[in-house]
Amino acid sequence: MVGDLHCHSKLSDGSLGLEDIIMQAKRTDIDFISITDHDTLSSLSRIKILGDRYGVNTIPGVELSSWDKKRGRKAHILCYAPKKPDRLEGLCMKSCEIRKVCAKEMVERVMKIYPITPESVMRHATGSKSIFKQHIMHALVDLGYTTEIYGDLNNTLFNLKTGTCIVEREYPDVNFVTDLIHSAGGVAVLAHPVYYDSFELLEELAESGHIDGVEAYHYTADKTAEQKILDIAERYELIVTGGSDFHGLYNAKASSLGSRTTDKENIEKIMRGTKKKEAVAS
Repeated sequence: MVGDLHCHSKLSDGSLGLEDIIMQAKRTDIDFISITDHDTLSSLSRIKILGDRYGVNTIPGVELSSWDKKRGRKAHILCYAPKKPDRLEGLCMKSCEIRKVCAKEMVERVMKIYPITPESVMRHATGSKSIFKQHIMHALVDLGYTTEIYGDLNNTLFNLKTGTCIVEREYPDVNFVTDLIHSAGGVAVLAHPVYYDSFELLEELAESGHIDGVEAYHYTADKTAEQKILDIAERYELIVTGGSDFHGLYNAKASSLGSRTTDKENIEKIMRGTKKKEAVAS
């Protein structure tokens, strides 16, 4: 029994709809799947219906944006199986508003360099709760300024450190986000520690009990980083997860559904949660 517990749909920055993802999960013999769109719970009710229809088990999920204040950078927290997801709605709305402000400014910056329009970007963001960098890049592909979503132009415009058009704002504090997940009866997992260089944060969150797990199996982690994450997980008895971080056309690197997975033991731990969380959410 395996599960791909990190997937994105058109509701955030993926290129496929929910049904297409579930159908592909069935084709690739994935037993469990979690749609973890950024800062939106919109998939929760629909995904259960689709999973039942196609014979794929689903775990409610969301990838929440947060801010590591100590180091001044983003951290993403995967929330699984919240018993009271309504408690996360306000946080999702706040983060989406922050992203919308950033996106508006990024589009304006790109428009000063390339004669695109907001409408050309919005065409690709239909159905999403926010505009993402991938939607802007897709507009640039449409108009012939590049042939790829990711590549030299994306790096020039949107590299996290050197991009000429990148705009970032502080998201809610990571400790606040994990506390809110627990108040909702959910399981808090630090996503892809390599991506934002979150190893120090991982140790802090694990030691303080703010997280329940960590995503060890992700395309950004080579074997050395993967083992480092697994060692920390063992030391703090964390749940260990894996997922493709699937975005379809908007994948930063080739990463098909089921290319990285979570095993039976850790899926069962997520489904059980902890007695502490059950008590909080009751």
